[in-house]
Amino acid sequence: MGNSVGDIKMGHIQAVAAIIKRTVSHIFTKPATSKYPFEKPSLSENFRGQPQYNISYCNIISLGNPDFSFDVKSIVGSACQVCARDCPVGAITIVEVDGKRRPQFDFNKCIFCNQCVESCPRKAIVNSDVFELAVIDKKTLIRKPKPNSRGENSNDT
Repeated sequence: MGNSVGDIKMGHIQAVAAIIKRTVSHIFTKPATSKYPFEKPSLSENFRGQPQYNISYCNIISLGNPDFSFDVKSIVGSACQVCARDCPVGAITIVEVDGKRRPQFDFNKCIFCNQCVESCPRKAIVNSDVFELAVIDKKTLIRKPKPNSRGENSNDT
């Protein structure tokens, strides 16, 4: 038939030699994985982390010029609700906070698609570099906005 026992043994020897060669070459190469969580990864500039909500921006509409903006605090129910409307999985609901309607984020549902950040006309929702959201109690992933007069991020942490 043309295949002798010697040819088969030679094929096995060549295969084993190729495996040994590849194994030895990988000993001297840099690992493909990182040492996370002991070393934090370097994130790209456009990384889509946990959305952060800034309650003080939700009432301000900027008209392009930083010196000229329109405060809509006097308008009843001033939250425009565009973020809740545009969220593809319904991870944002509108809740009452200090007499105003504000977005509440449910990170159990959030797929970090960035749609809320892009949709917010007031830039009240921005991305962060927070990506570690492992919790024991899933209720802690529902972030209701807290009233905050200092202009800091106002999601519960």
